[in-house]
Amino acid sequence: MFLNFLDALRAAGIPASLKEHLLLLEALDAEVIDRDPEQFYYLSRAVYVKDEGLLDRFDQVFGKVFKGLLTSYGQDVTDVPAEWLRAVAEKYLTAEEMEKIKSLGDWDEIMETLKKRLEEQQGRHQGGNKWIGTGGTSPFGHSGYNPEGVRIGGQAKHGRAIKVWEQREFKNLDATRELGTRNIKIALRRLRKFARTGAADELDIDATISGTARQGWLDVHMRPERRNAVKLLLFLDVGGSMDPFIKLCEELFSAATTEFKNLEFFYFHNCPYEGVWKDNRRRFAERTPMWDILHKYGHDYKLVFVGDAAMSPYEITHPGGSVEHMNPEAGAVWMDRLTTTYPAAVWLNPTPKEQWVHSQSTKVMRELMNDRMYPLTLQGLDDAMRELTRKR
Repeated sequence: MFLNFLDALRAAGIPASLKEHLLLLEALDAEVIDRDPEQFYYLSRAVYVKDEGLLDRFDQVFGKVFKGLLTSYGQDVTDVPAEWLRAVAEKYLTAEEMEKIKSLGDWDEIMETLKKRLEEQQGRHQGGNKWIGTGGTSPFGHSGYNPEGVRIGGQAKHGRAIKVWEQREFKNLDATRELGTRNIKIALRRLRKFARTGAADELDIDATISGTARQGWLDVHMRPERRNAVKLLLFLDVGGSMDPFIKLCEELFSAATTEFKNLEFFYFHNCPYEGVWKDNRRRFAERTPMWDILHKYGHDYKLVFVGDAAMSPYEITHPGGSVEHMNPEAGAVWMDRLTTTYPAAVWLNPTPKEQWVHSQSTKVMRELMNDRMYPLTLQGLDDAMRELTRKR
């Protein structure tokens, strides 16, 4: 069974190695968990899953390989490993309650009766002593009372049911899904390079212990705080077709400001030109010349554009193509200057990737970025961070 589990994980794209498989077997042999299906689930997940984006995929594989009774009425019923059921029964039932099981028959008869009743029952049942339902004395259901019961769904009320593979509701964490602030932070952490700079205001415990032991008296050592040394330039497209993505961009901006101390951000509309701004309410009155940015921030900055690249192609390719002002130089000229000054550059696009082929301006922008445009999903952001960390 466990070898089938390993093969199924690999087939689903989860990188499960033989070493991890042996580690799981070693843990089971050492009895680090009780003979409980749920504890086995958490143990195997901790061994095999190293990426939060694979949790939902792991749940699907686990449910397929270790088939159990699902908890909601209307769902299919599959076999439960008999050894697991017996182990759970021994754990949750007293000797007296195990004796009472004989009133219905042996264990196999209880399970067979459960299967037949699930097949016969045509609707939800409340109360009673036969059908699978809630609040009754049937051996099967929840919130009822029967010492030989099998709880299907719901919450334990009397603590006397045999818990059979209760369904757990997990929010999908798939690498193709849109991001939340927490997932964005996780992805951005790939772009970290720690260094200790600034004032020495943090206690260095190891150096203090070593110095005290060597000197014979308390020898306190301080050190600068460990900070993320990566420098980031963030250019955010605002207005127009970006309005549906405001919440997502806010989450990205919030996560970036938390993860990067050396962060500078500017806004633009559709395509960067000779001027950008920091306050959208004063975007015409207080603009920062792009030349000032190119001269002020060094080549070691990582450059990230965030925008849907949806516009007229002329806004990129022609002088005067901007919809808001008369730009003396084409947007493509400024894109070339930016990507030349900052070789580590990516473009994050909140529009689903399958829609990019329908936008001519998106095709043009991808070419200007040397195909370094990524969808604003967990996987896309992870790929973008890998691109920014490449040696050049």
